[in-house]
Amino acid sequence: MRAPDLDAVDGSPVSPARKRQALAFVLTIGVLSLFADCTYEGSRSVLGPYLGLLGASALVISSVSGLGELAGYALRLLSGRAADRTQAFWPIILVGYSVQMLSVPALALAHTWPQAALLLVLERIGKGLRNPPRDALLAHAGQSLGGYGWAFGLHEALDQTGAVLGPLLVAAVLLWQHDYRLVYGLLLIPALINLTLVLRARHTYPRPQDLEPTPRPDAAPSRTYGRGFWLYLVAACLVAAGFADYPLLAYHLHRYDALPGTWIAEAYALAMAVSGGGSLLLGRWFDRIGTRLLLPLTVAGALFAPLVFLAGPMWAWLGVALWGLGMGVHESIIPAALALRVNPQRRASAYGLFTAAYGIAWFGGSVVIGLLYPVSLDWLVVFCLGTQLAALPLFASLAASDAQLKHSP
Repeated sequence: MRAPDLDAVDGSPVSPARKRQALAFVLTIGVLSLFADCTYEGSRSVLGPYLGLLGASALVISSVSGLGELAGYALRLLSGRAADRTQAFWPIILVGYSVQMLSVPALALAHTWPQAALLLVLERIGKGLRNPPRDALLAHAGQSLGGYGWAFGLHEALDQTGAVLGPLLVAAVLLWQHDYRLVYGLLLIPALINLTLVLRARHTYPRPQDLEPTPRPDAAPSRTYGRGFWLYLVAACLVAAGFADYPLLAYHLHRYDALPGTWIAEAYALAMAVSGGGSLLLGRWFDRIGTRLLLPLTVAGALFAPLVFLAGPMWAWLGVALWGLGMGVHESIIPAALALRVNPQRRASAYGLFTAAYGIAWFGGSVVIGLLYPVSLDWLVVFCLGTQLAALPLFASLAASDAQLKHSP
């Protein structure tokens, strides 16, 4: 006789019907994310060279990219709290996707780098609005599906499929007609498909939070976050500070002719493929071994810096691939590990707070990296490696209590 599926968090039985419904929801969110990533990751794959053509410097590109991340991540603090208080998950998600999806094709109309920079920031703001409520809903489904890592990893694999297709589409268009405005205009198509799917998902799953198994009696919401949450936040912020944005990587590869122009978009597609495929595998692995998985992944992700900025063209491909692996960790393993450390009823708020601090660290690191770029690539690499590797002792401390955290409410 087959044993029943169990809730990955507390070991309680999960009905096959609930598990199928949770899987369908994660797949639905994954498909709409696929078209979202096709849109904005296609844009970001050539945004560095595009800003450069509009007159932006390396410092401007790095700082604007970091400012966009800062604005988007800071806004998550508000959108997460608003989602928990109002339970208006779908309206917030819809507004966020609308702002993000419409900002990308509008880049075709930009004629100066400040105009393009404004649209870049708006795109990040849209992502910041919709991510905390979306991640909270994915976490609700994760308990019934069999584990947070599997839910976020499966979603990220579909998400990054779009992130592969978008840059490949961009590369094909540039090969056909070397026209950046045409590229951004054509990205309106996947953007509109995404918005249509968001409306459909809202109709099909009006209350995805009901996918959460009945909480245990001791799962009363707490007004404070535990020590593990704050320790994890500091460690993640260190990793974020040392992680360069791809527009700067693309700018560097283009400036030093490390890769031909169209190959830069293809390299980004490679990074997204590594991110998506790695997330699917690593999500399952995370559900089995917990936070200690972040130790080797942090080391591997940090190696992108010397390979991209100091090594030759052949090593640059490996560096971009490791950068993609790091992005997969940022988008799947890190939010999955956070879900273990917060009460389900405060999950959107926790994601908002966590990612707001994360974005501030990302922005600060982006500015430092941009300042170091014209001064010394060696010191830039030292900064990237040093900040990320400084997170290892904190991850090691958290890993020691991983088993207990996976069984906490």
